[in-house]
Amino acid sequence: MEIILKKNIDKLGYKDETVTVKNGYGRNFLIPQGYAILATPSNKKSHAETLKQRAHKETKILAEAEAVAAKLADVTIKIATKVGENGKIFGSVNTVQIAEALRAQGFDIDRKSIKIKEEQIKEIGTYEAEANLHKGVRPTFKFEVVGE
Repeated sequence: MEIILKKNIDKLGYKDETVTVKNGYGRNFLIPQGYAILATPSNKKSHAETLKQRAHKETKILAEAEAVAAKLADVTIKIATKVGENGKIFGSVNTVQIAEALRAQGFDIDRKSIKIKEEQIKEIGTYEAEANLHKGVRPTFKFEVVGE
């Protein structure tokens, strides 16, 4: 089944891409949730027209994403958490805390587009994360977990 994606979906594709999926996945999940539409000839034609009109805006968005990526590479974010004995923190650091720390630094990045490179962060130290700003623009930045 061929569908046109309306949103970015991990491990499947980006918004406005035409992808092929299994019938059940398309009919039972993607289309009812509003993540995709069926790629009929009429939908393909209107989609192509929309892409033509959006091409100019896309280059501007890409340039902005690359500018944010360049700024983000130079910044080290600090996240303060409660610490117990031996440098262990209570709970773990997640993408919500990273997104809030980035927002305090002046970056507006959605928590869903941030991926932490390690599995779970349960100790004080310096770690890396990756932000998916745009198709092909995925800067890696460092963040430091410190005790309060």
